[in-house]
Amino acid sequence: MNIDLLIKMANEVSEFFQGATDPGQVSADVATHLRRYWDPRMRKQIVAYCQERHGAGLTEAARGAVEILGQQAEQAAAAAAAASGVKP
Repeated sequence: MNIDLLIKMANEVSEFFQGATDPGQVSADVATHLRRYWDPRMRKQIVAYCQERHGAGLTEAARGAVEILGQQAEQAAAAAAAASGVKP
């Protein structure tokens, strides 16, 4: 998918949660939304983009959400590797 569209959508989701959620909770709520409703390929693409480009174009809340998704993906990969006996 076009990364510009993913950035736009992530920013729109974060904008919605800015007005609907406690300010300290926005990134976590956006991350939950992206995890629930975005295809895994979309999440993987925006996490990779955020790591490579330091979240350029993402709002602060959206960048925080994508960083949360990246951390969760790393933890899941480490847990899967540990369960299979392979070092990450």
